[in-house]
Amino acid sequence: MTLTNTELRYYDSNVLRLPADKRKEYHEQVDRLIAELCKSIRDKTEIKITKVVKAGSFAKYTILRKTNVDPVDVDVVFYISGRNADQETLDSLNDLIYDLLIKQYPTKAVEDFEIQRKAATVTFVGTGLSVDVVPVIEDESRPGYGWQFDIHDGSKIETCAPCQIKFVRDRKNEDGDFRTLVRMAKKWRNQAELKPLKSFVIELIMAHVLEAQGGEGSIEQRFRNFLLYVAQSELKEEIRFPENTGPFTAFSDPVVILDPVYSLNNVASRITEAERQEIVTAAHEAWEAANFASAENDNEVWKEIFGPRFKTEE
Repeated sequence: MTLTNTELRYYDSNVLRLPADKRKEYHEQVDRLIAELCKSIRDKTEIKITKVVKAGSFAKYTILRKTNVDPVDVDVVFYISGRNADQETLDSLNDLIYDLLIKQYPTKAVEDFEIQRKAATVTFVGTGLSVDVVPVIEDESRPGYGWQFDIHDGSKIETCAPCQIKFVRDRKNEDGDFRTLVRMAKKWRNQAELKPLKSFVIELIMAHVLEAQGGEGSIEQRFRNFLLYVAQSELKEEIRFPENTGPFTAFSDPVVILDPVYSLNNVASRITEAERQEIVTAAHEAWEAANFASAENDNEVWKEIFGPRFKTEE
């Protein structure tokens, strides 16, 4: 028997979704970091911060509550003015922010800080919250837009954190269960240990399925449709959205999903051919298991997809 919307909304609310009290705690922790870092940058550098935006899954309300297999992180985008995107490098911005973070938290172990591809990361041991500090050079001609750098290859892409948040909010306004479906897909991803399948990629694939198939049907059926789309398409067709505008380019990557705010950015560019095949295989296996679990009304099989904490009632 198909799981009802009430049952899956219960699972989402009581197991998947970040609780309001934790959300408030994380907001306060991030706000303190932002205030101190802004003060340090203002007092110790010539960098001018024009705007700070909390971004990523936290801001989009698609984040999962923290468990041993579900980490919690918040992207904080610092918009910087007065810098030339053609001359600036991420090394200089990231190293500066990293040094300021070290000075800001002198009692924390250095290993609590980590330089990632596009951000300096600080992890708070108490709550387990990770905060990615993302420097973006403001595009003064386009509000909300700016240039973000890659630490490994020095490339830069245009981004718009508020636009990406709006993209998910617009889908949620169109389909009240959109965020629930995204969280279910992310939980399956974590359970299947598909690390290359990033949260942003999941959001965009789910948005594409919504656009192609509409919001009709039960939550369970639509989750199975998501898995089936990945399995049948094999992620070989280019995905783009009404928000995408030119210029466009041809990509040779195994998986191509255009960033809705910048059509020259393939958000799935780092998925290798082997990883694509792994994701497709996992989706096919999960789709078969979900169909069996639905037909047999077997929650133990659903736990194979979502993990041992899956439940639809007290």
